[in-house]
Amino acid sequence: MRYIKMLKWAALIVAAAIIVAFLNYFLPSKDVVRIVGVDVKRVDVGVSQPASDGGNPGLSPTKDVRYINTVWPSRKPRVYRNEDTGWGFPWYFKFDSGNLQAEAQDSVATAENPRWFVVTHYGWRIEILSMFPNAVAIKEVPSPDHTSIPWFNIVFLSLLALLLIMIWRFIVRLRRRHIDPVIEDIQENIDDVVTGASEATEDVRSGIAGYIDRLTGRKRSRKQSGPSD
Repeated sequence: MRYIKMLKWAALIVAAAIIVAFLNYFLPSKDVVRIVGVDVKRVDVGVSQPASDGGNPGLSPTKDVRYINTVWPSRKPRVYRNEDTGWGFPWYFKFDSGNLQAEAQDSVATAENPRWFVVTHYGWRIEILSMFPNAVAIKEVPSPDHTSIPWFNIVFLSLLALLLIMIWRFIVRLRRRHIDPVIEDIQENIDDVVTGASEATEDVRSGIAGYIDRLTGRKRSRKQSGPSD
């Protein structure tokens, strides 16, 4: 039972980690950066575009990918890819990657005369895997100290938490009304079987002991009633 509980908690932790990673990847994030240039590269399908973003290696081995080059206020580079999501998952319904590329190109600024933008994106930057976050929108802000409140994430996670609570309550009610009574009946039947088996075993043991006692008593009686010398 102890190991079953440990496996149960381990499975819950793994499931929670997967859900958190999934949400962290696909929910929108916002970065305040300075745009320093744009680029278009010919890349292999599947290298910079995960399969979940609609990459189809069966159609073409390579494709053109737009990139938006930016830097953090600390001058550290930050590169985004700029691709449409279309009607597929994730459901950002992005069809204007060309317009976004033109807007980013028009927003290039130097360190001497900087312009700062909030880039809304999803995804991770993993250099060893050549993965880039996908930019969804850009918006100019007055300074690099600008703070954006993630209203969409707050509303989405609140609704998700509410949905999970409702599902949990439904499961608890279902268990109390339908599953627990069945388990209790099964447990009672098992207890009755075990009790009956114990009583039967005790009766057999008592019968055997009584038979042995009677048999022993007869032998003693025969010895005592035997002919005397």
